[in-house]
Parts: sequence; C-alpha cells; structure tokens
Amino acid sequence: MNVAWEESGWERLGDGVGRRRLPGWDATVGLVLGEAAVLLYDTGSTLREGAELRAQVEALTGGRRVTHIALSHPHFDHVLGTAVFAGAEVYGAVGLDELLRREADALRTDAVRQGVDEHAAEEAVDVLVTPRHTVSGEWTLDLGGRQVLLANVGPGHSGHDLALLVPDPDGGPEVVFCGDLVEESGEPQAGSDAIPARWPAALDRLLGLGGEEAVYVPGHGAVVDAAFVRTQRDELARRFGVS
Repeated sequence: MNVAWEESGWERLGDGVGRRRLPGWDATVGLVLGEAAVLLYDTGSTLREGAELRAQVEALTGGRRVTHIALSHPHFDHVLGTAVFAGAEVYGAVGLDELLRREADALRTDAVRQGVDEHAAEEAVDVLVTPRHTVSGEWTLDLGGRQVLLANVGPGHSGHDLALLVPDPDGGPEVVFCGDLVEESGEPQAGSDAIPARWPAALDRLLGLGGEEAVYVPGHGAVVDAAFVRTQRDELARRFGVS
C-alpha cells in the first residue's frame, strides 16, 4: 500500500517528484518516480540513514526499489548511504568515482569531525559505492513515462557537482535539484575542495538549464526560485571577487 508523501516526512514537489530534508545537516534527498524506474538523488550520511530512506521509498511506492542513484557531489552527508541500495545504477560527475576511491579516508575523517559516529563512518566507508556511470556534460535517463536530465554544471561547491532536472510531463514547472551549489538554510559553504572562481558560472549554467519558472531545490534548506539562485550567484561573485 502506498503512503502519502507527507505521512513519510517527504515534501511533494510534483507528480512523482519529492524530497526529504534529513535531520542533522538538513541535507536534501530527492526522489523521482517513473513507470519503470525509481531515481534517488543523494543517499544520506550513514548506512542507517540510507536504510531508512530505502524503507520510506518502499512505503511511498508500494514496495518498489530504487533502481538509479545520482550523487550530487562527494561530501559525506550526500553519499555514505549508497551501499544499502543493492543493484542500483549509480551516476556522478566525471571523476567522482576516482576521487571517492582516492579520498575515502578523508571522507571518513570529515564525517567524524562533523559529528557522525566513528563506527558508523567506518562502516559506511568500508562499503563505499562509487559511480559506475560518470557524466561529463549531460545525460538523459528514461525512467519510463518520463525523462530526467543529469547535468554536470560544476565545478563550484566542489570539483564534481551534478544537478538533476525533472521536467513536468504535463507542462508544469521543472524541478531542479541543485546539490550544494545552492543553499538556503545558511551561507553556501566553500570547503577545501571548492572552486570559488567557477562557482558563479556553474549557477549561470544551472539557471540556463532550469529557466525562470523552475522550482530549485537546494542541497540544504527550503525550495527557492530562480531569483533566489541569481541573487546567491551574485553574492558568491562578490564574495570571491569574480564576475
């Protein structure tokens, strides 16, 4: 039996499209339902969190499993739950696969530093899943009855930023999952792997793909519109001294 989005703590964004704001770091996880496939955008910060998401998706869909995963960028709160989704096809920006393999120890250290239980971080990194499919430009996925677009619009927040664009089959507003290229609940975070000089251009590409009427879903925080994204783009340009 299917459960309503809100009953499972999810925010419905359109027909077969929603997101959940996870506790702790307020990270967004996106969900897109097609007739033949189920796509999850990011997977949480631990295997336990990933398992909770898996159970929620099954409740929402009457027992369907996640078939596709898109990882927005290589930070612990977005990727460490992936291993619980056995058999899912995993996508990421080009180079993400190599980076996750190379930087697994650093990923674990950062997770623990940010408050993840040491055992939970160790457990997740030990079975870390890297993307099988890497996106260098754009990649259209057919989920059955609807198509979605994966777009490598970075670098910016990281060196491997992947956005997800979900058109409305009935002509309504497109839903754009931005990852941490856009943040609403606080100032955008620029860590050691950020590429600030190219971040404003990444948001220009995001706006070019989504357009003025789209619904933009930040990596952290409430849903925003194109005007918010443009304002944040200009603030980042001033902050980092780029045009």
